[in-house]
Amino acid sequence: MSSPEAPGTPDVTVTVIVHNDAERLPRAVESVRRQTHANLEIVISDDHSTDHTPAVARRLASQDPRIRYLRLPQNSGGCSAPRNRALEIARAPYLMFLDSDDELPDRAVESLLAAHREREIDFAMGAVERVRVDSGRRSTWMPHLVRERRTLDGIQADPRLFFEHLATSKMYARAFLDRHELRFPEGIHYEDQLFSAQAYCLAKTFTIIPEPVYRWYVAPYAASDAASISNQRHKLSNVRDRIHVQRLIDAFLAESGHESLREDKDHKFLKHDFRMYAGDLPFRDEEWLASFADLVNPYLDTLQPGAYARLPRAERVVVRLVRDRRLTEARLAARGLGHAVAPRQVTTDAEGRMYWGDTIPESEEARRELDLSDLELDTRPFFGAQFRHEITEVMRGPGASVDLAVRTYDPGLRLPVGPQRATLLLAPGRRRLRVPFRLSPVRPGVFEGHVHLDLATAPVPLHGFSGVRHPLLRLTHRGLSHTGLLLAPLDFPSLTTRVSYHGGMSPHHLTIEPEGHGPGRLQIRWEPTGATARILRPAVRRLARPRVKRAARLVASVLR
Repeated sequence: MSSPEAPGTPDVTVTVIVHNDAERLPRAVESVRRQTHANLEIVISDDHSTDHTPAVARRLASQDPRIRYLRLPQNSGGCSAPRNRALEIARAPYLMFLDSDDELPDRAVESLLAAHREREIDFAMGAVERVRVDSGRRSTWMPHLVRERRTLDGIQADPRLFFEHLATSKMYARAFLDRHELRFPEGIHYEDQLFSAQAYCLAKTFTIIPEPVYRWYVAPYAASDAASISNQRHKLSNVRDRIHVQRLIDAFLAESGHESLREDKDHKFLKHDFRMYAGDLPFRDEEWLASFADLVNPYLDTLQPGAYARLPRAERVVVRLVRDRRLTEARLAARGLGHAVAPRQVTTDAEGRMYWGDTIPESEEARRELDLSDLELDTRPFFGAQFRHEITEVMRGPGASVDLAVRTYDPGLRLPVGPQRATLLLAPGRRRLRVPFRLSPVRPGVFEGHVHLDLATAPVPLHGFSGVRHPLLRLTHRGLSHTGLLLAPLDFPSLTTRVSYHGGMSPHHLTIEPEGHGPGRLQIRWEPTGATARILRPAVRRLARPRVKRAARLVASVLR
């Protein structure tokens, strides 16, 4: 593309921060260069990279007079310093920030600038498109907050916006930032959370637009040395940093006269920040769990009671078990969060109220949080009932088969004592493999069974299947059915084999392994090999493209 002439005064400054990211920096910068609103400047702010980033940045600056290269004299270890140094030299009245591993959609600058020009506002914000780098799946970050165009007179009009704490989804009026001396806090992580909370509270007026203004590439399972700060939850320093920022936000709310927002902000911490750690608890050892409780419990003690009351019951249980240092039980409760997975056991008091675990909690507060009566474990419709299905043993069988020992917990005693009909479901493609088996009673509320899963019989499509699937378990009772998650041992040796489908025409490499994240299900991975991978699947993908489909339909209609 041809390079525009350097404007006298740009309308917008877009700062691209970078550190040792020479490979992705050109993509980020190019997404700014191709903006439909061209009167802008681009500041590449380099946090003292030690790879080829400086050479790449200088080459980009030589190609477009709108690009300026700023290199910090030493590495700051975060996002704040490179953003603040760029802000000092920015020449435009409106400012945006971009990370080197992300992009701006083509009309991002135009859309946000139009909101500023419609009326006097302190900042404009829009939708963030999240892209999973492992799967390519796209979704909108916090879609309910950006669904419609609206202008708010302060965050009090919608405190849910604390959940949208990204500094990069916004275009700020330079006058607003200078008037309040608002800069990114240096020397800490999770700086966006503090900066955004301050911006929300200090802004008199801001506008939300539904158009996408930021493309956020997410690598949830990146190697630890390459993971973003938010994906380094295995580090206790990460927990410490996140809590430190929450305390800074709390202090700001109190000092700035926004204490009335504390419950909303506390709810955000529980529902978003704590929830991310909670999902990882099953994969942490006892020493880590103890240190985690040491760090988080003093802060949990400061939160508003109303923030806890707004959580789903399953999440309240995990928080309470951590606060009571019932850490082994917290790991059990955290498995399957968000998937309606039941506890293994409940205890009923004299009034008929059900509590998590094998004892009635001692304190009134613990009884309130661990009371599961509102889940209606014993009365809700069967299709929505809560069971807990666990694979207790994975044994390799002949060929591409495994034998699974399965235990089902029924704490609400929904199933009668006696053998139960069950089916394991697996779908590597559009069709399902159904493997019936029987669950036999061990004691009231607990059933066990064995299922032989022969993956050579899976209904893999003619063109093969590439991907991961997790088996489900279906119960059938009196003509009704219930399908639920099937948990697996968190750690067992991976099983690998080769299997051919359709008379040997479709060879695959097959791996059976623990999921390693999330609820921890049994994970089965198919990888086509040979001609299936080289010829058949690429051909099918080409045929599946919309233009090819339309052409095929057109040819078919002409032939008819």
